[in-house]
Amino acid sequence: MAEFSTPLYSQSIEGCLEKTVGPYGLSQSEFELWLDKLKAPLKKMQAAYRSGSLPLLSVPQKTKDLELARAALDRLSVEASHIVFFGTGGSGLGGRMLGQYSSWHVPEKNNSDNSQRPNVRFYNNLDGATLDKLFDGLELAKTRFVLISKSGGTAETLMQGLAALQAVSDAGLEKDIPKLFLGLTEPRQDGVQNGLLDVCNHYKIPTLDHHTGVGGRFSVLTNVGMLPAMARGLDPFAIRRGANQLVQQMLDCDDPAQFAPAVGAALNVAFDRQKNIRNLVLMPYCDQLSQFGAWYAQLWAESLGKAGGGSTPIAALGPVDQHSQLQLYLDGPHDHMVTLMGLTNKSVGPRISPQLAKLARAEMLAGRTAGDLVDAEQHAIGDALITSGRPTRTIEIPTLDEQTLGALIMHFMMETIFAADLYGVDAFDQPAVELGKVLTREYLSQMK
Repeated sequence: MAEFSTPLYSQSIEGCLEKTVGPYGLSQSEFELWLDKLKAPLKKMQAAYRSGSLPLLSVPQKTKDLELARAALDRLSVEASHIVFFGTGGSGLGGRMLGQYSSWHVPEKNNSDNSQRPNVRFYNNLDGATLDKLFDGLELAKTRFVLISKSGGTAETLMQGLAALQAVSDAGLEKDIPKLFLGLTEPRQDGVQNGLLDVCNHYKIPTLDHHTGVGGRFSVLTNVGMLPAMARGLDPFAIRRGANQLVQQMLDCDDPAQFAPAVGAALNVAFDRQKNIRNLVLMPYCDQLSQFGAWYAQLWAESLGKAGGGSTPIAALGPVDQHSQLQLYLDGPHDHMVTLMGLTNKSVGPRISPQLAKLARAEMLAGRTAGDLVDAEQHAIGDALITSGRPTRTIEIPTLDEQTLGALIMHFMMETIFAADLYGVDAFDQPAVELGKVLTREYLSQMK
């Protein structure tokens, strides 16, 4: 039960158990108490897949939406130097996470056309000065804008999109708007307002349909995430194949103890309820996953922080955050559980000659690569955390490719859904966020 392996990644919770880390770890009985509570939710998830009531689980098997997205992207890319993605929260974080990964890993088969692919930029956060700088720094005739909002009413995305339309019009390019823009939002529904769709229809801007049954923070495997993935040269079919592997494993499970996302959910909630440990650190040891933590933080926080409960996700990155956050996790209060995501880094990167290592008084680096150092650090930090009595989960990734990335994405989405069942909350709503939107509109209406 402490180990779970798949061909794509393995999860170990040995460092979270009392027998390993002492009194701040979970006893076997405490952990099994919460894992046993997931027997019914596991059956519920299996039934939801078969009935289609949880569309997220069937998205990885779809292909038609990818074909439509590819056609739209091909049209958008003609004579384009840049593609700018506007979308905040779940409409932006997933695409940005995939874009960060693609910066380090573009499939071999696409290398030949890299020079033809437009540069891609992501603007997930609204800032007036940033928008001014963006429009001043781009040749608008060769820039394409993708506007993503499930509801079509996200104020920040509308502001970005309307500002782009205004900039393009001011540049005398209004007649070219249909070829410069693409919208991605829900199709028209009776009685439901959709400002983005109204704008797109007015300017004859092509649109792609946002899946009506998949919310923003769970949408990375839909065209919301796959469109930017394709724009950065990734294979969306491989990403979905990896995600579908987790779905099929879930369908084949009779016991939550056999399924890594269920084990992870039980672990996190048990630490909250049994040990008052409510800070969950996700710390990958590779730049390819540097945005994975930000995506995970929204997924976990917005799905579970309800009715006075939940726990706090913290995004970290190794080894850089060994020099900023690690002191707290090793020697601060016992209120953190750390998940280390380790890649096989040995022999990767530049190798240091013995002469240079000796000159720098760093003989330990002689003959070693940068990857050797990172590999040693990620294992050493795991040992140090456990030795200090700090609960530590490890996820080992033999090879990080699109298929593995898809599996990891589905793992954390399922882990979140299972945790919601344990907390007794709806993973898919965000009632408290709506108050901020209402008050924002009031402030704007009163602004002189």
